[in-house]
Amino acid sequence: MQLEKQLEKVENKMKLHVLFIGNKFVYNRSLKEYILRNIENEVGFVDSVIYYKSSDHSLFLYLEEQFRSSDRFILVISKKNFSTVGKLICTATSDNQVVRDGVLVPQKASHFEERSYLLEHKDVVVNVLQIDAGDNMPMLLLSPQETEATIHVFEEEKETLLSILLPIAQMYEVSFDVTMLVKGWLRVDITSKRYGNISQFIHSAKKLLPKKLITSANIISHIIERLSKKKRKVSFAESCTGGLLAYKFTKMNGASKILNGSLVTYSNDLKENWLGISHETITQNGAVSRDVVSEMSEGVMNVSYADYTLSVSGIAGDSGGTIEKPVGTVYIGVRSKNEHKEEHLLFDGDRNYVQEQSALYAIKMLLLVDKEIFF
Repeated sequence: MQLEKQLEKVENKMKLHVLFIGNKFVYNRSLKEYILRNIENEVGFVDSVIYYKSSDHSLFLYLEEQFRSSDRFILVISKKNFSTVGKLICTATSDNQVVRDGVLVPQKASHFEERSYLLEHKDVVVNVLQIDAGDNMPMLLLSPQETEATIHVFEEEKETLLSILLPIAQMYEVSFDVTMLVKGWLRVDITSKRYGNISQFIHSAKKLLPKKLITSANIISHIIERLSKKKRKVSFAESCTGGLLAYKFTKMNGASKILNGSLVTYSNDLKENWLGISHETITQNGAVSRDVVSEMSEGVMNVSYADYTLSVSGIAGDSGGTIEKPVGTVYIGVRSKNEHKEEHLLFDGDRNYVQEQSALYAIKMLLLVDKEIFF
């Protein structure tokens, strides 16, 4: 019976597709990421992303086909192509364009805001957005299809977590997916429709995993909020991550309350001069070593007077590895006023993925060094 309910939820869920129309969305990566970030935050998971250049004459055939489906679409269009695409939509839906607030939109549009309108045709729901480089995101008129939440679980095996969460998921009529971000860090995405109770599911899960589960969807925001309350600071000493840790924090609101800064000490000279690492430590162990990241975390604590520090040194690749220290070798250190810990990792992937995994693992180590605050 439970399986039938789950299948019914999957079958009844309308997929969400984002269609970018215009050359600038193909080539302007930061604009595209800004738009997708807003859509995912407000509407939910995007099932597919499709691109059409302005000169692609197959767009009409695609739109005509999609208006016979039963999905949800967000069309992202530049000002230059807004009216032209509106005509194509009207042709595909046997509609006409009318002027609303000086803008041509389909007559059947059920809701219209500045640079955004919502159109429902048979079983299809379409939100058309007009945006160009430098514009604020127009209002999204497409509402989330279902209730969603995200939690994070640390130091637990995936199979064990599934055995813990499945019974309470059945009790509160929710479904969930578990994804490993890095070893020891599982992201749990929860969805509920109709009578499901996500808040009770999370409350019960937290009771079963009190020192392993964080209920905040955004871990960086959670760290900022917890450290702000305690008036504590954090600083970083980065080598192979090249400031990625600092970026992950500074892109979030409130980072200035808890982040003193980050020293990107890429060369051995700066490791010695800025962080006070002894020349002998680097000579004897190499820059990518347990002893070096230990002295890095201590050095940045000495110069920043932070309460917590993280240090990262490694070989991100795609070259530079040796038999003893292959590409993907990373050492990470975490330090509080009371203790410090260093870990040796070996990550797979290209340069950027090794850097990303290193930053995530360092954040995990920060959370675990003081469970009383973060959990």
